Amino acid sequence: MVVDERSKHGLHTALESALGAEHADTMMSMLSPVGWADVATRRDLAQLEDRIRREISELRAEMHREIAHSTRTMVFSMTGAMFTVGALAFAAASLV
Repeated sequence: MVVDERSKHGLHTALESALGAEHADTMMSMLSPVGWADVATRRDLAQLEDRIRREISELRAEMHREIAHSTRTMVFSMTGAMFTVGALAFAAASLV
């Protein structure tokens, strides 16, 4: 059953005549402003939390891999540059 504004108004009118305006307003304020199918449950939130935790874990693992790869590349580059500078210094010393 779909609850629309017309049926909500009818319920409010019936509650108002049975319980009075203040109680009718209190009861109506307790109703969901949207359909109950649109309200998130604790299970929905738990599933969302699990999915977010998995994605964060995957992101961390990917970042660790990238950092390790970048560090390895930088070490090899610096080692190559140091050997090049050493070779140039050796060559310059032998020319003197």
